[in-house]
Amino acid sequence: MSPAVKYTLGRLGLFVVALAVLLPFPLNFLVKVMVAFVVSAVLSLVLLRKWRDQMAEHLGSVAAKRTAEKDRLRSALAGDEDAAAAGDRVAAADASHQAGDKGGPDSR
Repeated sequence: MSPAVKYTLGRLGLFVVALAVLLPFPLNFLVKVMVAFVVSAVLSLVLLRKWRDQMAEHLGSVAAKRTAEKDRLRSALAGDEDAAAAGDRVAAADASHQAGDKGGPDSR
């Protein structure tokens, strides 16, 4: 399961539990929801620290991959043939396809 999904479900679970605890009290429903939101936010700082750190690390690695791919694409557009060849998925797929055929595309 993705760290972001796990953390989001944990936050939602804390909110539902806090709201369930507040339901028997004679308060306006919107006040109960607001208090449950604040309580779940505070509890998530303490209880979900590990999941939050995992999510931040995961999002950081995804951002780094996107930045690297964007830099590679910019280099390829600027005329760097090595950068274009490094990320050319079509060329890689053709090469693996031709290696599997060993006779080329017209070997039928």
